[in-house]
Amino acid sequence: MKGFVGKILIVNLSSKEISEELIDDSIAEKFLGGAGYACRYLYDKIDKTTDPLSPDNILMFMTGLFCGSNAPTSGRFVACSKSPLTGIWGESNCGGFFGPELRKTGFDGIVIKGASENPVYLEINENGAEIKDASSLWGKGIFETSKVLKEKSGSQLTRICCIGQAGENLVKFAIIGSEEKALGRTGMGAVMGSKKLKAITVRGPKRPYETAEPDKFKETVKATTEDINASFATGMLGILGTSGGVDMYNVDGELPIKYWTQGTWEGAFNISGSTASEKIFTGSYPCFACPIGCAKKGMVKEGQYKTDFEFEAAEYETVAGFGSMLLNEDLGAIQKANYLCNDYGVDTISGSSTIAFIYYLYNNGKINSDDINGLEPKWGEIVPALELIKKIAFREGIGDVMAEGSDKVGEKFKIPQDEIATVYGMEIPYHDLRRNYGMAVSYALGTSRGPCHTSCDAYYVILGMPFSEFGIQSNIDSYQDDAPMAEFCARIQDYRAIYSSLIMCSFANPAPSLVINMLKAVTGLDLDIEKLKALGERIYMVKRLFNLKMGITPADDRLPKIVLNPVNEGGSAGKTPNFEQLKEAYYKYRTFDSKTGYPKQDKLEKLGLNNL
Repeated sequence: MKGFVGKILIVNLSSKEISEELIDDSIAEKFLGGAGYACRYLYDKIDKTTDPLSPDNILMFMTGLFCGSNAPTSGRFVACSKSPLTGIWGESNCGGFFGPELRKTGFDGIVIKGASENPVYLEINENGAEIKDASSLWGKGIFETSKVLKEKSGSQLTRICCIGQAGENLVKFAIIGSEEKALGRTGMGAVMGSKKLKAITVRGPKRPYETAEPDKFKETVKATTEDINASFATGMLGILGTSGGVDMYNVDGELPIKYWTQGTWEGAFNISGSTASEKIFTGSYPCFACPIGCAKKGMVKEGQYKTDFEFEAAEYETVAGFGSMLLNEDLGAIQKANYLCNDYGVDTISGSSTIAFIYYLYNNGKINSDDINGLEPKWGEIVPALELIKKIAFREGIGDVMAEGSDKVGEKFKIPQDEIATVYGMEIPYHDLRRNYGMAVSYALGTSRGPCHTSCDAYYVILGMPFSEFGIQSNIDSYQDDAPMAEFCARIQDYRAIYSSLIMCSFANPAPSLVINMLKAVTGLDLDIEKLKALGERIYMVKRLFNLKMGITPADDRLPKIVLNPVNEGGSAGKTPNFEQLKEAYYKYRTFDSKTGYPKQDKLEKLGLNNL
């Protein structure tokens, strides 16, 4: 099938064997590339008994069909495995330049099996792949590791994926870093660390991107890019970055504050995108083939955390996690926290949420300073949070428990599950569902990797990003908790499932017909909107089936009370969704059995999944 290079690299770190495997066209036609291909590929190879941090687990990197072309935001890639944090489907995608460079080496993806006894890294270039000793790199952070490996390769254009100390120490929410970008969620860095794989380097020659209809593809890419550039969201993200919404979120109630217990906060402006654009940003740092440029370069120009170098500035989720969640309004300190997490290899969402949970427990008298190595994490004080980041990465003191995630912290201090902001064991991201009831679906119902703000970004679509051709309108009331909202969210999940396979950035939102035209021009497949809908539902459903195979039940499709308890002030004061009503409507639309969580057999047959 056009759009693929045609090969996957297979690396067994236990035996040190390296081989190649052809792309399976039967999987490709039903699931495209990216996460859809990876999930179907791994479904037969991982089961409920597989320990995520054992040699039996498999880590798979995949690119998308557009990767390496000039299609907008086509440079992304994904890492997939069984998550050590949740025990279910693990998936994290990333921008930057690693994906296109991997394709230049002649591979669409990499499958990592087994585990090395000693630290190694994988070097891939036009001559093939080689496993090399990484003993001298073990113990180093992501930034230093990347610098050393680029120098060793002889080219600054060599692209790197690597882990920091958090991945080495098997922090359950460790990231894989890729040159200031990150495969952030579900602990893929811990899986890499368990295999003693410190890094992967890729460098290949220029390779033509082959399509079924080159002229049509060129024409459609031009139209798609123009459509994206015309969007108001593109303009805002290009100027203010992803934290441009902080001020609005604070007013309307979407910004999570004080570990989900407060509705508005006067310090929000001090950490907003508008303030950062004045005080921090020095320019944009766009990913490969990206017309948006939401990622920002920055410097802290004054104060205690002043820097003399540029770094990638904190994104919205990090700003909320180390800002509003802790009542910290020091923007420079947030950049410091972001830098430490990115270097040590700590997911800024799970990391900040676990830290905010400690603040919540301490300030509510549920733990004391002696419980947390003498720290006094008072609301608004950032220094304890910075110390906790390091403790997590190195599993020092209380950090050893925190490295296991918020649920383990709750277990240690005998805190009820309803006071812990997690679902499936993973920390909830930072768009408050009391402002947008669709996010209750995104965080708790049928999600593939646990609570996620990108696989069902109802908050973003309702702001004015409709996909009417796909049956998704943006004029739904964000406070609906009924069947129309459940269907609305399910359709977004299906559409974003396609994105996870292509792999496109969820900030790039051309009309679905343009996506179809690009796909047709690349692959030569006969596609229309109904076939695209079926593709999306199939990709979504195979991930659901993977999780059911791992042992989830309807009881796991839940939300803790701490994110459902109404707040007393702000734009969403007194509001909260009827979650059980939403769940019932969602199950009915998806044809999920209320006792088992499985879809009906005729649904699986319709999607071609009845053999799973």
